Amino acid sequence: MVFRYFFDELKRNKDEVKRNKDIPDLPAMVGAQGCVIPQLRTSFNCGSESFQINWYLLGCMLLARNKNLTSDDILDKGTDMPSLDPIKLKKMKHTVTEHSGDKTGRASDDSFLPGLNDDMVLDILAWTSRADYPSLACVNRKFKSLVSSGYLYKLRRHLGVIEHWVYLACISMPWEAFDPVRCKWMRLPALPCDVCFSSADKESLAVGTQLLVFGQELTGFAIWKYSLITHEWSRCPLMNLSRCLFGSSSHGEIAIIAGGSDKDGNALKSAEFYNSELGVWKNLPDMNLPRKMCSGFFMDGKFYVIGGVSGSESLTCGEEYNIETRTWRRINDMYPCPKRPLQCPPLVAVVNNQLYAADQTTNEVKKYNKMNNTWSVVGRLPLRADSNNGWGLAFRGCGDKLLVVGGQLGCGYVVLHYWCPEDGNNGETEWKVLSVRERSGAFVCNCAVMSC
Repeated sequence: MVFRYFFDELKRNKDEVKRNKDIPDLPAMVGAQGCVIPQLRTSFNCGSESFQINWYLLGCMLLARNKNLTSDDILDKGTDMPSLDPIKLKKMKHTVTEHSGDKTGRASDDSFLPGLNDDMVLDILAWTSRADYPSLACVNRKFKSLVSSGYLYKLRRHLGVIEHWVYLACISMPWEAFDPVRCKWMRLPALPCDVCFSSADKESLAVGTQLLVFGQELTGFAIWKYSLITHEWSRCPLMNLSRCLFGSSSHGEIAIIAGGSDKDGNALKSAEFYNSELGVWKNLPDMNLPRKMCSGFFMDGKFYVIGGVSGSESLTCGEEYNIETRTWRRINDMYPCPKRPLQCPPLVAVVNNQLYAADQTTNEVKKYNKMNNTWSVVGRLPLRADSNNGWGLAFRGCGDKLLVVGGQLGCGYVVLHYWCPEDGNNGETEWKVLSVRERSGAFVCNCAVMSC
């Protein structure tokens, strides 16, 4: 395996490399929060005799910088890196390396970094923060082609490397992305939609490397797509049956949308599957009951939809969709919190395959027991959800943490609170402040977490 050989070589040459006076101070390099490009340009030699130095610098700088490890931690303790099946990525890899001058993967003068073969560099870059990818694209045409191809994100997916970024749109703030690790906000390009789409209610969903925003333009339903790879907005193909007020969730590069309301306000029981890699929608079998104003989520590899209304009836049942058997199963009393008039859809989130809900009436956080189909209170929300019937508040799973985003009436900012369920609660949830976004308005219009 490339990484195991990589670390073995580092250990064998540790003393020799550290004695070289040309190596800059590593802690200063890995501790910097700026982009990695100045470090790459000034720190790496290009001669073949600097092979071991380049190896040491690239591995220690990028891995330690993004995993909070020192060079000694990496060299002495090592890191278990999963291997990659090269067959699955062979086609795209050929596109990335076709201009490298050596398609065998061996080091060459035209490799990404002289002295290192491309296989090794690609694996290491996949483990770096994706916040550095735009800067990496500025190194040269080869790096730009690599970043714009999307290959690194496919490689990250196979290696199990995931970063969770929050995408947020508030009443006084257009779309922005938030990196929880670096606590950095980034403004997205302006959405090139018409006035109707911009002013009307919208729904959002992050899937793969895309952010989908659903709404209605003057001509009808529309879906806009933001690409993390191109950093641009473009139109996304419409669903086979356009809708709003649906339940949705994503799992990797795929997403499922179920139920919702058609253009005439009728509740739907149809569902659709979206593949972000292909950009196509496919019909799924119908649910047992039509519903709108519902919520969806993935748990244990299956898709669920709960709550909502059907006609004048408020639904407390849920439905489970098995992707392998393509069948729906009804679960009675899965969400025993009947929807009240003007109340938002259920506020639910999944962390480590455990379902949580925020009660819009009592401001309590509840945990779902899969075995006996019951809910128990684990604490209270850090913000009041009952003031606006749950609207304007985001409740999301973000990695191993629960995230609550919102503000209070009269303030002009939103606060990102988080709680890690694995830390335990001792009778109450210990919410911590992750970030405060000023001049955004206190009302959260849309929120999505992109994990890639």
